[in-house]
Amino acid sequence: MADPVNLLNLDRGSMQAFFEDMGEKPFRATQIVKWIHQLGVTDFDAMTNLSKLLRSSLPERAEIRLPVITHTQTSVDGTQKWLMQLDATGNCVETVFIPEENRGTLCISSQVGCPLDCRFCATAKQGFNRNLSTAEIIAQLWLAMDQLHQFRDKQHRITNVVMMGMGEPLLNFDNVLPALRLMTDDQAYGLAKRRVTVSTAGVVPGIDRLAQSCNVALAVSLHAANDEIRDRIVPINRKYPLAELLAACKRYAKIQGGESITFEYVMLNGVNDDTAQARQLVRLLADIPAKINLIPFNPFPGAEFHCPDRNRIDAFRDILVKGGFVTTTRKTRGDDIAAACGQLVGQVRARAQRHQPEKVTH
Repeated sequence: MADPVNLLNLDRGSMQAFFEDMGEKPFRATQIVKWIHQLGVTDFDAMTNLSKLLRSSLPERAEIRLPVITHTQTSVDGTQKWLMQLDATGNCVETVFIPEENRGTLCISSQVGCPLDCRFCATAKQGFNRNLSTAEIIAQLWLAMDQLHQFRDKQHRITNVVMMGMGEPLLNFDNVLPALRLMTDDQAYGLAKRRVTVSTAGVVPGIDRLAQSCNVALAVSLHAANDEIRDRIVPINRKYPLAELLAACKRYAKIQGGESITFEYVMLNGVNDDTAQARQLVRLLADIPAKINLIPFNPFPGAEFHCPDRNRIDAFRDILVKGGFVTTTRKTRGDDIAAACGQLVGQVRARAQRHQPEKVTH
């Protein structure tokens, strides 16, 4: 007999196919999706609107298997970080909840480690082991909601999800997409499509696939206004240089009805933070509907970079604002528990060789 199917791997369409294969009516998929993702129920016997026969037969064909939270940390600012063990080999990822006055943002991981080796990111320093399954991605949302339910207040409600944790989501597209569909499915988590954001360091084919497959917000980890600097700090730029990346962003914005794309820009002292580069960034993004997030660099052990002082960041921001861009300097959250942007490390049992994008020649 085949191993049981983990139902967390299935979006509603795949769930429907699963139950049809069992000889059940398609509406069973909606019932199960509601039980698992809306009500947080993982015991088939507790799913009372299923027939007794189905409840008794499901364990032979299916299971609902979640990662295990092995460690929880809470920052002085209320940010929470959970270390989740994925498998018996000890692979773990980190998931972060950031509470704010009018919203709560959950930062989800998509890979164990990251293959892209961005030089300012702690996650990149641990190398890459494997992709997460759809179940392991959506389980981070399931477990976070379960953990936060105890508070029963608006400050601990998840309103936004960002795929900005460990890993490059668009290099795990086939597993990320069903999770995104569950997040935005009214029968599952029912998040507004513009409140679910996929972040990429610049995987151009993935941007085009996402545009055709799912209506969610896009964030691009840009971090430089020219290829010379970006080649050095974001190595995937050697494969997909800025001209190709920004062309893909324009295609994405057009397909998504002109919605703004968020460009993330980590501020590195003496590297990408002078006013000349701010002006260059204004010219670079001039014909793209864009918002810009400036991210003060968050240090980690062994980091080769430093954060600019506030006056330097403000001068950079002022040029972008004058250029017509909505620009926000991100407030550092959770840095005392290494939960801030670029600090997630988790635990990798066996490191694989990092992906080194080949240089594109023209």
